[in-house]
Amino acid sequence: PGDLPPQVRALLVGCLQKDRKTRIGDIAVARFLLEQGLAVPDARGVPVADARPARSMWLTWGSAAVAVASLLAALMMWLRSEPAPVVSTPVRLTADIGVDASMDGNLGASSILSPDGTVLAFAAEKTLGEGAALYVRRLDQLGATPLNGTEGAQSPFFSPDGKWIGFFAQGKLKKVAVTGGAAITLCDAPAGRGGSWSEDGSIIFTPYGQAGTGLHRVSAEGGASEKVSELANGEASQRWPQVLPGGKAVIFTSPPALGDYGDYANSAIVLQPLPTGPRKILVKGGAYARYVPSGHLVYVRASSLFAAPFDLKRLEVTGPAVPVLEGVSAGFQSGGAQFDLSGNGTLVYVPGQAAADTAPIQWLDRTGRLSSLRSAAANWSNPSFSPDGRVLAMDIHDGTQSDVWTFDVERNTLSRLTFDPADDLRPVWTPDGRRIAFASTRGAPSIFNLYWQRADGTGEVQRLTNSKASQHPSSFHPNGRTLALMENVPNNASDVIMLPIEGGEQGGWKTGAPSPFLKGPFIESSAMFSPDGRWVAYLSNESGRNDIYVQPFPGPGGKYQVSVAAADDPTWSRTAPEFFYLNRSDLRMMVVPYRTAGDAFRADTPAVLNETRISVRPRAPSRDLDLHPDGKRFVVAGGEEAAARKVDKVVFVFNFDDELRRVAPVKARD
Repeated sequence: PGDLPPQVRALLVGCLQKDRKTRIGDIAVARFLLEQGLAVPDARGVPVADARPARSMWLTWGSAAVAVASLLAALMMWLRSEPAPVVSTPVRLTADIGVDASMDGNLGASSILSPDGTVLAFAAEKTLGEGAALYVRRLDQLGATPLNGTEGAQSPFFSPDGKWIGFFAQGKLKKVAVTGGAAITLCDAPAGRGGSWSEDGSIIFTPYGQAGTGLHRVSAEGGASEKVSELANGEASQRWPQVLPGGKAVIFTSPPALGDYGDYANSAIVLQPLPTGPRKILVKGGAYARYVPSGHLVYVRASSLFAAPFDLKRLEVTGPAVPVLEGVSAGFQSGGAQFDLSGNGTLVYVPGQAAADTAPIQWLDRTGRLSSLRSAAANWSNPSFSPDGRVLAMDIHDGTQSDVWTFDVERNTLSRLTFDPADDLRPVWTPDGRRIAFASTRGAPSIFNLYWQRADGTGEVQRLTNSKASQHPSSFHPNGRTLALMENVPNNASDVIMLPIEGGEQGGWKTGAPSPFLKGPFIESSAMFSPDGRWVAYLSNESGRNDIYVQPFPGPGGKYQVSVAAADDPTWSRTAPEFFYLNRSDLRMMVVPYRTAGDAFRADTPAVLNETRISVRPRAPSRDLDLHPDGKRFVVAGGEEAAARKVDKVVFVFNFDDELRRVAPVKARD
C-alpha cells in the first residue's frame, strides 16, 4: 500500500534481500524490531526515521504486523524448502576440427574431450596415406595444434587430470602431454583396441585386436603389462574398456566373433570387478559403453546412442535403456563408435551412419575403370575365384550369421553353399576347383577351425583341423597337398601354419600333423602361394605396420620385403611375373614386377597401378579383393566414392547430462 510506513517497507525490503549477510532471516528479529519500534535500515543500509510519536505509530505498526508476519512465514518456508532442479535445454553446435585434415572412424573415438570439457583432442591425417597424428584444440580457440611424435595415432584417451593423452601407434601404447613434448612409449600393443586411464595411475587396455586375449594393465609410467581378465567361453575379444570412477570395476565390449558386429545385436557390455570378482553382463545388444556422472550408462547400437540409468555403488543397470541420439558414426568392423563425453556434461560425436556393411560386386580393370559384376548389394567379404575364373566364392553375412556362397559369373546366379547355423567364412578353392575350404565355428562357439566340402554342394562337410585356437585358411599349394592357414596364438600374435592333406576322391582324404612355417611374436597372416609353388607371400607387423614379405617354400632361405607402405591383400598374378597388393593407407592398388634366379627373389619398386581408390569390407579377417585368373581385372566392393569421405567436423551437445536425466530419470535408491 502507498501509505505503508517507511519502517515497514524497509523491514520487508530487509527480509527479501538475496544476500544472506544483509537479509533479515529470522522471524524473532522482525518481531523485535516491530515491538520496539526501532529504526530499520532500508535497502541501502540507512536507518529509516519517522517523525510521528511511537504511541501513535503503534496502531499503524500493529495493523501491518499480521500481514508482515504472514509474508515472513511464507518467505521462511520458501527459503527453507529445497529449490527445484534447473534443467537446461541441450545446445547443439557443429564445428570444424580446426585443421585441414580428416579423422578415421574405423576404431575407437578419434575425437575426445578432456574431463573438464575445455579441450578437444583428435587423431587425423592431413594427406590421405600419410597416417594420422594427434591434435589438440582448446574450445576457446579456432585452430588446432599438432602434437609432435604422435604419427600413426589411433583411439586416444585422456588421463583423469586432463594433462596427458594416451594413444596407440606403431604397435605400442604411448602417452603425450597435452601441452606437447616427446611421446613416451609405455608398452607393446600390437593392435590396440581401446584404453582407459584409471585414477590409481594405471591404464587398462586391449593390446590385440585378434581373438584370444583379454584386458591388460600397465603403469602410466610404463613397464611390463599384466593380464587383468581372461576370455570367457563364447567370447572372441574384450575391447573398448572404461575404468569406472573409484576404480572398483571396468566395463568393456564383448563380441562373440570378430568382425561380426552387425548392428551390435550380438555383442554385449560386460562389467568386470577389480582386482577380481565374478563378471556380469550389463547390456545384451550394444557396444562401446561409457559411464557418465549423470548416473547413466551410454552405449551405441547401430548408429543410435542409448542410455540406461546405472547405480555406481551397486554396479548395475537400474532402469530400461532408451534411445537418446540418432546418427552417430560407428564401425561394424571393430565395434567402436565416434563419441565421447566429458565430466561437465558435454557430448562430442561425429555424425554419420554405421560403417556401410552392404555393397555390390564390381570389376576393376588395370586402368582403374569400374564396372558392375553383381549390382545387388550384400554384406560380402573374402572373394575367391575358382581356378577357371567362372565362379566366385565369398562369405555373406545376413545379419545373423555368415555362410559361404558361390556366384556363377557367366550365368549371373548366386547359390548358398553352407547351411550350418554356425559362422562359415574365408572360402579358399583347391587347385583342381573341386572343393572349397573354409573356417567355421560349428565345432565350438567363437573358435574357428578348418572344414571343406565339394564346390557343387554335394557330399558331406569334412573337418580338417581340431584346434583350441582360431584358424583361417589362406591358400592351397598348386599341388593341392598343402594348405596354408593362419592360427591365433595366446601371446597376442598369429602364426602361419602348413597343413598336409593326403588321399583322394576315391579313397578319401585325411590330414597330417600341422607344422609351423612362420612362428614368432608378430602377427603373421594371409600366406599366399606363388603360381609355381616356390614362394610364399605373407603379411607381418614386425616393423610396426603391416608389410608384405616373400620367402621360399618349403625353405630354407631369406625373406624379401615387397611393400613400401601399410599393405594388405597380397595377390600373385597367374599370367605374368607380377605381384599386387592394396595400399591400406590410400586404398589404391599397387603392382610389383619381380624376377627370380635360383633361390633369389628380386622385386622392383612398387608402383601405383591406377588412381582409383577402392572400398574395403567392414568385416575381419577378410580379403577385400581377388584377381581373376586372366590377370586383367580384379573383383572389388566399390570405388573411391565409398572409400574417401573427408571427416573434419564434429557435433557438440552442451548440457547433454540434463537431457539424459530427462529421458532416462535416475531414481534415488536406499
